[in-house]
Amino acid sequence: MNNSLLEMSGITKQFLGVYALQDAYLMLKGGEVHALLGENGAGKSTLMKVLGGIYSLDEGSISIDGLEVKINSVKDAKHFGISIIHQEIVLVPYLSIAENIFLGREPLKKSGFIDKKRMFQNAQKLLDDFGMELSASTIVDNLTVAQQQMIEIIKAVSFNSKIIIMDEPTSSLTEKEVRFLFRTIKSLKEQGVGIVYISHRMNELFEITDRITVMRDGKYIGTVTTKDTSNDQLISMMVGRELSKYYIKDSSNSEESILKVNQLTKQGVIKNASFELKKGEILGFSGLVGAGRSELMKCIFGLESFEKGEIIVNGQKVVIRNPNDAIQNKIAYVTENRKEEGLFLSQSVQYNITIKVLHEFMRFFKVNSKYENKETNQYIKGLSIKTTGVEQEVKHLSGGNQQKVLISRWLATKPQVLILDEPTRGVDVGAKAEIYSIMNKLAKDGVSIIMVSSDLPEVINMSDRVAVMCKGEIKAILNKDQFSQETIMHYATGGQ
Repeated sequence: MNNSLLEMSGITKQFLGVYALQDAYLMLKGGEVHALLGENGAGKSTLMKVLGGIYSLDEGSISIDGLEVKINSVKDAKHFGISIIHQEIVLVPYLSIAENIFLGREPLKKSGFIDKKRMFQNAQKLLDDFGMELSASTIVDNLTVAQQQMIEIIKAVSFNSKIIIMDEPTSSLTEKEVRFLFRTIKSLKEQGVGIVYISHRMNELFEITDRITVMRDGKYIGTVTTKDTSNDQLISMMVGRELSKYYIKDSSNSEESILKVNQLTKQGVIKNASFELKKGEILGFSGLVGAGRSELMKCIFGLESFEKGEIIVNGQKVVIRNPNDAIQNKIAYVTENRKEEGLFLSQSVQYNITIKVLHEFMRFFKVNSKYENKETNQYIKGLSIKTTGVEQEVKHLSGGNQQKVLISRWLATKPQVLILDEPTRGVDVGAKAEIYSIMNKLAKDGVSIIMVSSDLPEVINMSDRVAVMCKGEIKAILNKDQFSQETIMHYATGGQ
């Protein structure tokens, strides 16, 4: 594992005169898993897009096996044995698994036509080798997100790549699938493949990686050996400062009931769900993928219908048929999928923050821009949103700042109940700490928060109580003195 497989040196890249990368450096050895770590916007993805031929470099050099190479296209990258598994899945949904794996490199018969039989046989062998109980003829659109992610990995491996870049590969996987992925990574290491592993999940880095390179503001900060470093050291390198308190949470002692859900049932999804939310409390919802947590929240917010049950707000039974009914009852919902279900990516920060309360800025069918700007800037300042101004397009913000824009939109509706579904997914540690601080302040100001999260340390450290779901049922509601990862997992896996 001492051979230098890849060296990227002095990599510089500008967009419209702004440095995205400045003298960046990365050295990958054959047969190692090398983490690339940094806050959102640190330049990790840009550096990998340069390596993958998506972006051309302005300055610097790339060497593979000691020889300098020019990578001007994705085709060049493939030629040099480089594959990227993107965080956003890029499979063709209406094609089969086999057609996706061999897209653009289909095996041909002597006649020049595609040899479909051989293509499907080869794809099926890959699926079987990876322990995937799927048919190669299955249409990709019929797969779960986790299954699609595994197909992306199988496709990359099928290229016989020497260098595989994995960008947040576990973000959509269950624990069982994560274990399988890690076994696959170990097998690739043994074959001498070098893996660049991008993840915000620090526990994964300590389990799976050999070395870690940290980037900040597009620059190389340093490389450390994983077994010789610590969580605190990495965070300090990432954010350029010590995070004295990561989880920021004051306890809530209020007994005032704000929201009650009684016997809510949705056929085949949720069964007799009942819970109570108190003023100023953070109620965590934990459970495995498919437990029904998000579906329950969507029912409460009016995004999905349910057959049985009642919702009580401030002691009064309410009828919520759609999100507007929920908003009228001072309930807000921040979706787990901010890019597809939450944000208008091509619109401005201001548009995204004020869209739900635009009527407040209207006078005689005209928007009072001065008032709207003032309100937007209050949220930008209050939530420390890093942006060039109210007119910047949201798609150009980092993941953490996009999440804060989405939270701002719902705070603008002045909710009593704020539902946060996976509030820190795909967000770096610095932005996570800021979001925890925002949640704590909101709870202290009397906002009642439901936090759906798959991150057990987050659930344990940020919740006053935790509701644990399994197969559509709330199995237990735990008080602070009952919190432990073992107890939560006991109920999440169906324990009584």
